[in-house]
Amino acid sequence: MSTLFNDTAGGPAAEVVNSIIEGDQANFMADVIEASQKLPVLVDFWATWCGPCKTLTPALERVTRAQNGRVRLVKIDVDKNQELVTQLSRMGLPMQSVPTVVAFWQGQIADTFSGALPESELKRFVEALLKLSGTAAPGEALIAEAKAMLEQGQADAAAQYFGAALQEAPDKPEAWGGLVRALLAMGEEHQAEDVLAQVPVALAEHPEISGAKAALVLSQEGRKAQAAMSGLEARLAVNPDDHEARYELASALNASGARAEAAAALLEIIKRDRAWNEDGARLQLLKFFEAWGMDDPASMAARRKLSALLFS
Repeated sequence: MSTLFNDTAGGPAAEVVNSIIEGDQANFMADVIEASQKLPVLVDFWATWCGPCKTLTPALERVTRAQNGRVRLVKIDVDKNQELVTQLSRMGLPMQSVPTVVAFWQGQIADTFSGALPESELKRFVEALLKLSGTAAPGEALIAEAKAMLEQGQADAAAQYFGAALQEAPDKPEAWGGLVRALLAMGEEHQAEDVLAQVPVALAEHPEISGAKAALVLSQEGRKAQAAMSGLEARLAVNPDDHEARYELASALNASGARAEAAAALLEIIKRDRAWNEDGARLQLLKFFEAWGMDDPASMAARRKLSALLFS
């Protein structure tokens, strides 16, 4: 690909100094192709008459600055660089409209999109690019490590890693939610409540946070039910249709980590009496899914069984 721009390179690549620069045809080789050997480069193709560009470009600048030099943004006015746009179009890039953003890594096109995206989507786009290049933000690596530890039952270590991730990236809902879940796994409900109270308002409705809140509520309910577990089992032995006892037993099982058994208890209520307590068993099961995460194996297995019951 780089041979297409050899005649317009204007010399060797300059040292990367600024993370956001104005680019052009003459310096494309240095500013983009060669610079992308060291770090990922985003190229924002825009125009003065483009309305969406006025929203996208400032958002791209904010996302780029937040990476603290791990990615570069090169802004190119398509009207002033029509020959460059033509060359890129011949390579199959979607250059028919603006704004168009093209990501480069090690001299090659890594990804692209057209149109104005929400800032949250831009963050995900850049994060994916950083992962591809092996230059992901430290917070991302810490979160990944913490999640693995939590799945392996190392809640204490996971809590430390999630906490460290928040120091690096306080705007990551995965770190907030993960820390809450780790604390709950350690039996630290009060600390989990304190953490949730500190979550930034802008993240309050994120699925990671709502899931963590649901996990806290279920933990509180389950702790109370655990104390009465033997009594609940005795009630069911006498009367298998004691749905209230089975419902409370599901909470206790969930609190003890027996997710499959907790789901099975609620599914049994639905099987016996779908309308019980105004669909309470199904609604509680949905809360379990939210707290466990939709991709959790227990969630996926129970969702399949729930579908079979509801549509049988």
